[in-house]
Amino acid sequence: MPFYVYILEGSDGSYYTGLTRKHPEQRLWEHNAGVVEGSSTRGPVVLKCAEEFASALDAINRERQIKGWSRRKKKALIAADYESLPSLAKTTITPKT
Repeated sequence: MPFYVYILEGSDGSYYTGLTRKHPEQRLWEHNAGVVEGSSTRGPVVLKCAEEFASALDAINRERQIKGWSRRKKKALIAADYESLPSLAKTTITPKT
């Protein structure tokens, strides 16, 4: 049984990234029905994208990765604009010594 990482968009425009073993459409229904915590105040929510993984570890790592992304980078992923993803990575500034 595969694992899925998904992004929902709330009615307030916010994004929610989650992980499930259920099909993303079923999980969407659960979020909108209030069965799942985390998006109940953002509803109704819309499924924006989902990725499938064979391993739990890969799915967990991907969920954590996406949760650390900026809104712009998440929008690029949702739009399948994969070429823009590297340029939207957060940059770290090294302090001058």
